Amino acid sequence: MLKSRIIADKDFIVAPLDRRVFGTFVEHMGRCVYGGIYEPGHPTADADGFRGDVLALTRELGPTTVRYPGGNFLSGYNWEDGVGPKEDRPVRLDLAWGSTETNQFGTNEFMAWVRKAGIEPMFAVNLGTRGPAEAQNLLEYCTHPGGTKYSELRKSHGYPEPYDIKFWCLGNEMDGPWQTGAKTAYEYGRIATETAKVMRWTKGDLQLAACGSSARTMPTYGAWEYEVLDQCFDQVDFISLHQYFENHENEVDRFLTVIDDLESFIVEVAAIADAVAAKRRSAKRIMLSVDEWNVWYRARSGEQLRSATWEQAPKLLEEIYNFEDALVVGGALLVMMNNADRVKSACIAQLVNVIGPIMTETGGPAWRQTIFHPFAQASRYGHGEVLRLNIDTGSFKAGNQDAAPLLVATAVHDAETGQATIFALNRSTDQEMALSAELRGLGERALAEGLELHHPDIKAINSKDDPDQVAPTAHERVAVEGETLSATLKPLSWNVFVTRPA
Repeated sequence: MLKSRIIADKDFIVAPLDRRVFGTFVEHMGRCVYGGIYEPGHPTADADGFRGDVLALTRELGPTTVRYPGGNFLSGYNWEDGVGPKEDRPVRLDLAWGSTETNQFGTNEFMAWVRKAGIEPMFAVNLGTRGPAEAQNLLEYCTHPGGTKYSELRKSHGYPEPYDIKFWCLGNEMDGPWQTGAKTAYEYGRIATETAKVMRWTKGDLQLAACGSSARTMPTYGAWEYEVLDQCFDQVDFISLHQYFENHENEVDRFLTVIDDLESFIVEVAAIADAVAAKRRSAKRIMLSVDEWNVWYRARSGEQLRSATWEQAPKLLEEIYNFEDALVVGGALLVMMNNADRVKSACIAQLVNVIGPIMTETGGPAWRQTIFHPFAQASRYGHGEVLRLNIDTGSFKAGNQDAAPLLVATAVHDAETGQATIFALNRSTDQEMALSAELRGLGERALAEGLELHHPDIKAINSKDDPDQVAPTAHERVAVEGETLSATLKPLSWNVFVTRPA
């Protein structure tokens, strides 16, 4: 049996864990909005047309923020199309996904939905076909109390009170050739700077995120981040990272190392941002927003990627997740939590149907995909400060990694409740692991809950007919004595151990 040891101390912390790390993403794409969160006429729909079953699963999933309205859709979107009387809203061609957009769901519907879901909104402004003026108009419409053209327009639409929207994204993937209105780093840096400026003049207490490269594999990567931040450093708070994990080789050990690539991505972008700060001799630190991330590689071509018929709400990017995908999603969450000093925001993309943890049948049921479970557990128990871990474990060679640790883990301590949680991923494909975790300085501990996500078939999925084939169960081989937790981890398993003061 493999043996691994963790040492943590309550006085040695990485950083407080920002709850925005457990964000999600809703884009006007495929069946994410229409047939996903919004389906008037569905048996569970409320008076606003929101699916009650999806709302219930969203609350269970526990996202803290939600990014809207895109995504690639954003770069051709006119926000004015989605407000006002529904019968007056125009039907448009969505060039991003080859679909037809009815605009029956827009800004105010979204804000009504996030309030029911209990989630903080994260808005994005179109810097593809539009610019600073349109972004400022949207901000005024949403957040200004009244007495101006756009704030009074909001009131005339039946929403007298302004929305308190703090977090705004300045465009989306602007270096991507697939993006409507794609730009060079210089072009984007300039428009991001000017947009941020007028937005801050309109409402001072905003947090703004600039677009990083669309992926770490982009030829623009690195140079893009530096050029963009060199222009808008003083105006923004975040730089975005987008990371989608793939398993084309169908090798589970290699697939599990994609989270190590995410670790490198985070370290590199932080270093680039700090180089821009150093050039200015500035103590300011740009934080990181991983505002698109997930497993995505099956539904990447043909009709799954783009509608060929200008259909309304076609089935796009409907990735069916299996157990090994859930392990990767759990591992990615561990990486982001362990980098809590720089990763202050993240959005699993997307929430429902479109590469989402929730799946629905239009007119029918909704269910949890396999990746739902590690995210829900991380959000539920990820409160407090991330402790700096000393981990002694074995390693394996796969993918780009010569010595990937077999154990990936995070420990979070909530001083207010006394709760301390250990998240542990055993990446061994064939060996159990004896884990010893010392929680020094926390006093006598008792086990509050132990959970295990494991399935003997790594390709097992959840479906409408078998929605709980992959689901967490009580951990049967865990004990706590004094300040030490001992457990046996199954091969290829995601584990959560919640402790409290004895």
